[in-house]
Amino acid sequence: MIEYNLDATTSVLYIKPTSSLEKSDFIKLAEVADPHIEATGGLAGVIIDAPAFPGWDSLGAMVEHFRFVRDHHLHVQKVCIVTDSAIGDVAERLASHFITAEIKHFPAGSLDAAKQWVSGTA
Repeated sequence: MIEYNLDATTSVLYIKPTSSLEKSDFIKLAEVADPHIEATGGLAGVIIDAPAFPGWDSLGAMVEHFRFVRDHHLHVQKVCIVTDSAIGDVAERLASHFITAEIKHFPAGSLDAAKQWVSGTA
């Protein structure tokens, strides 16, 4: 399950996993992100605040996660992963080969630094 908030003023989608990721999480994210993308042309950034990666609750959830990334990456300028999990480094290195957004990994607790990087004030 995830908590999320779209700041329409800055065009940044904040995502905070609270437990294992579910298929419905990505459907809900699309329901929030898609109208904003359609109205504005894209998102300035996505900030994922996950001190530890909670994993997926099913194979279907993992597939839906990858589908969400595939369907939205062309509409996102920057992605921040704020975590101490090793997946942060892996995501930064691996995803940069498959998505157009700039990706940066920040250590857990560095949410303010991630916000500054996305806004270009860092």
